[in-house]
Amino acid sequence: MVEGTPAKVPGHFWPVAAISLLWNAYGGYDYTMTKLHDPGYLKMFPPEMIAWIDKMPVWATAMWAIGVWASLLGSVLLLLRSRHAAVTFLVSLVAAAISFAYQHAISLPPSLDTGNNWIMTVVILGAIVLFWWYSRRMQARGVLR
Repeated sequence: MVEGTPAKVPGHFWPVAAISLLWNAYGGYDYTMTKLHDPGYLKMFPPEMIAWIDKMPVWATAMWAIGVWASLLGSVLLLLRSRHAAVTFLVSLVAAAISFAYQHAISLPPSLDTGNNWIMTVVILGAIVLFWWYSRRMQARGVLR
């Protein structure tokens, strides 16, 4: 690539960026509806889950919030082709990992412990890692400015 010449955007860039935005927008929706106690949204959860979430310490809730909103910001930055997308996804990954570590370190009420709680954790953290890795690759290729 010639210095100062923008890199050609690969064909997979826009679909990946759009998927990232949709995935992380749902995370923002979930966080918002949970924290606002939206009755229509919360009816799919057992009442003891909401009580458990409400009892989370402030620092764990803050890590959850940072994880969610940093991922959404990372997606927006990716769509804007900003080089800051990668570091934003990394911040999200660290915050989400701390939040999940707390959630898995304490005992869940028996009605909430399905034995499969790790699956969604792995899926969410895996998605953040994927978007972080992809952003780093696009940054290295000069697609992000």
